[in-house]
Amino acid sequence: MAARQRMLSQRMILQTVLASQGHPTQLAAARQSLALFTTSQQKLRQTGRELAPDLAQIILKAYEGPQGAGPTVDAFIQQISATLDQIERQDRRMPDTLAQLVDRTDQVLDALNRATTAFDQITSAQSQAMMRELTGIVNSIQTVAREAKVVSFNAQVMAARAGQHGREFAVVANVLSGITAEIDGLSLKAISLTGRK
Repeated sequence: MAARQRMLSQRMILQTVLASQGHPTQLAAARQSLALFTTSQQKLRQTGRELAPDLAQIILKAYEGPQGAGPTVDAFIQQISATLDQIERQDRRMPDTLAQLVDRTDQVLDALNRATTAFDQITSAQSQAMMRELTGIVNSIQTVAREAKVVSFNAQVMAARAGQHGREFAVVANVLSGITAEIDGLSLKAISLTGRK
């Protein structure tokens, strides 16, 4: 969503410039883009409050820290809104306000890039945590599969010793052996997904 904000910011500036040149549909489009941008920005900030404390700190720093994107983006939202109001009222000060808005484009993009980087860090950290958890699950499955193989082998030995009376027991032991082979295959697939060799 943070990356989408960069695109939306550029779209709003283009729509605002076109609206200032007398394209009435662009004024409505710019207001619609501004509403979407503002809502997305609120959701991005809210996301930081919904994360684990260590990850929330990354978002807090990105938005509220000394070089935080939050104040820059908030000022951009206010400036776009004020410019659109001036266009609608045909205010004579609008060209100056529009020029200031366009001049601020790089600053806003830099702020949105910092926010995107913060969310990329979180995504990477969450992905790594999920891979560690998946690796632990695969290891547990492999442990159970090894134990099931031992049980299956012992059951086959006992069935062979029991001779004629152990035939039904041998069937169960063979089924268990087949299940453990399937578990091994699934474990290997899971291991390849986690990037382990």
